[in-house]
Amino acid sequence: MGLDLCHNFARERSYFERAKVSWSRLFWRILFKKKMCFMQDNPFRQRIAEVFSEDGEGNMTLDDFLDMFSVLSEMAPRDLKAYYAFKIYDFNNDDFICKSDLEKTLNKLTRNELTEDEVRMVCEKVIDEADLDNDGRLSLEDFQHMIMRAPDFIR
Repeated sequence: MGLDLCHNFARERSYFERAKVSWSRLFWRILFKKKMCFMQDNPFRQRIAEVFSEDGEGNMTLDDFLDMFSVLSEMAPRDLKAYYAFKIYDFNNDDFICKSDLEKTLNKLTRNELTEDEVRMVCEKVIDEADLDNDGRLSLEDFQHMIMRAPDFIR
């Protein structure tokens, strides 16, 4: 009886240790790819997971998942939403949105349907319009200023 109890405890402990490592992958697969319609077709779904995950690789813990949903909620403050949107578009994680970040963003949004010239033209226009300090890239402040002019952003 005692040996069975120890064996069951060891098996359960092993299960929970394995679950800590792999639950986020399973969780991601079930919730994001199969059940959550708004994320299923989102071209940024992997990038969103990377930004909200503690490890930066998309392996989300329950706390990471809850943080993500708090920010995506309509109740979240606009500044918080802008901060995380900025992080999502900052693909190279240098705390600026540069031309290459804008190109990746635009290609994801359009599913690579634009020509290179069209992408270049749009990226240049965005930087011209939003770059307040004229350094050729968008800081968080530049991005927030641009977002304030977009009333639909909060949704």
